[in-house]
Amino acid sequence: MPNTPEPESVETEDDYVHVRYRDPDQFETIRTPDWADEVSDSVSEGSEVRMGEREDGDWEVQSVLVDKHVGEEKAREQADEIVEKIAE
Repeated sequence: MPNTPEPESVETEDDYVHVRYRDPDQFETIRTPDWADEVSDSVSEGSEVRMGEREDGDWEVQSVLVDKHVGEEKAREQADEIVEKIAE
Protein backbone atom coordinates (compact mmCIF):
# COMPACT_ATOMS: atom_id res chain seq x y z
CA MET A 1 0.00 0.00 0.00
CA PRO A 2 1.38 3.44 -0.91
CA ASN A 3 2.52 5.78 1.82
CA THR A 4 -0.12 8.53 1.98
CA PRO A 5 1.17 11.83 3.34
CA GLU A 6 -0.67 13.39 6.27
CA PRO A 7 -2.71 16.46 5.32
CA GLU A 8 -1.21 19.76 6.43
CA SER A 9 -4.69 21.25 6.77
CA VAL A 10 -8.38 20.51 6.23
CA GLU A 11 -10.60 23.55 5.70
CA THR A 12 -14.08 24.18 4.34
CA GLU A 13 -14.06 26.94 1.73
CA ASP A 14 -16.90 27.89 -0.62
CA ASP A 15 -18.25 24.65 -2.15
CA TYR A 16 -15.38 22.38 -1.13
CA VAL A 17 -13.49 20.90 1.76
CA HIS A 18 -9.88 21.67 0.85
CA VAL A 19 -7.49 18.93 2.02
CA ARG A 20 -3.96 20.28 1.62
CA TYR A 21 -1.06 17.81 1.58
CA ARG A 22 1.79 20.08 0.51
CA ASP A 23 2.49 23.81 0.44
CA PRO A 24 1.76 25.22 -3.04
CA ASP A 25 4.95 27.30 -2.82
CA GLN A 26 6.95 24.04 -3.18
CA PHE A 27 5.89 23.75 -6.83
CA GLU A 28 6.72 25.43 -10.11
CA THR A 29 3.28 24.70 -11.58
CA ILE A 30 -0.05 23.48 -10.20
CA ARG A 31 -2.65 21.84 -12.45
CA THR A 32 -5.65 19.53 -12.40
CA PRO A 33 -4.83 16.88 -15.03
CA ASP A 34 -7.76 15.08 -16.65
CA TRP A 35 -6.44 11.67 -15.56
CA ALA A 36 -6.24 12.78 -11.91
CA ASP A 37 -9.77 14.22 -12.13
CA GLU A 38 -11.01 10.84 -13.37
CA VAL A 39 -9.35 9.09 -10.42
CA SER A 40 -10.84 11.55 -7.93
CA ASP A 41 -14.34 11.26 -9.44
CA SER A 42 -14.14 7.47 -9.06
CA VAL A 43 -13.92 8.02 -5.28
CA SER A 44 -15.98 11.19 -4.82
CA GLU A 45 -18.04 12.63 -7.69
CA GLY A 46 -17.20 16.27 -8.36
CA SER A 47 -13.92 16.26 -6.42
CA GLU A 48 -10.77 17.82 -7.84
CA VAL A 49 -7.06 17.11 -7.46
CA ARG A 50 -4.40 19.79 -7.63
CA MET A 51 -1.11 18.32 -8.82
CA GLY A 52 2.13 20.25 -8.37
CA GLU A 53 5.24 19.97 -10.56
CA ARG A 54 8.57 20.25 -8.78
CA GLU A 55 11.71 21.77 -10.32
CA ASP A 56 12.97 18.27 -11.20
CA GLY A 57 9.79 17.55 -13.21
CA ASP A 58 8.19 15.18 -10.68
CA TRP A 59 4.46 15.61 -10.05
CA GLU A 60 2.82 15.17 -6.62
CA VAL A 61 -0.61 15.78 -5.16
CA GLN A 62 -0.70 19.26 -3.65
CA SER A 63 -4.33 19.18 -2.51
CA VAL A 64 -7.71 17.52 -2.98
CA LEU A 65 -11.03 19.36 -3.03
CA VAL A 66 -14.12 17.37 -2.00
CA ASP A 67 -17.74 18.57 -2.05
CA LYS A 68 -18.38 20.27 1.30
CA HIS A 69 -21.66 18.43 1.83
CA VAL A 70 -19.78 15.27 2.87
CA GLY A 71 -18.24 17.06 5.88
CA GLU A 72 -14.58 17.51 6.84
CA GLU A 73 -14.01 14.06 8.36
CA LYS A 74 -15.43 12.16 5.37
CA ALA A 75 -13.70 14.53 2.95
CA ARG A 76 -10.34 13.76 4.56
CA GLU A 77 -10.98 10.01 4.26
CA GLN A 78 -11.96 10.38 0.60
CA ALA A 79 -8.97 12.62 -0.12
CA ASP A 80 -6.62 10.03 1.42
CA GLU A 81 -8.20 7.34 -0.77
CA ILE A 82 -7.75 9.52 -3.87
CA VAL A 83 -4.08 10.15 -3.05
CA GLU A 84 -3.53 6.40 -2.54
CA LYS A 85 -5.11 5.59 -5.92
CA ILE A 86 -2.98 8.19 -7.69
CA ALA A 87 0.19 6.76 -6.09
CA GLU A 88 -0.59 3.23 -7.36
